[in-house]
Amino acid sequence: MLTKTEGEHIMKNVEITQKDQTLTITVDLSKEFGRSKSGKTIIIATTGGNKEVADGIHMGLNIYKYPE
Repeated sequence: MLTKTEGEHIMKNVEITQKDQTLTITVDLSKEFGRSKSGKTIIIATTGGNKEVADGIHMGLNIYKYPE
């Protein structure tokens, strides 16, 4: 898993690897990190905002589910 660096939010349950021009994102769907700020969803994974994942390429990822 990726960790916090100076001035950035922590990415939770997101593993990113790059081989040549292919970016692979891995998320463990069995994990949960509690409810979102609004309380409407349960967070499974997040990048904590937009992140640079390769030279000049950015992504933002949120994976969530609705409570049963």
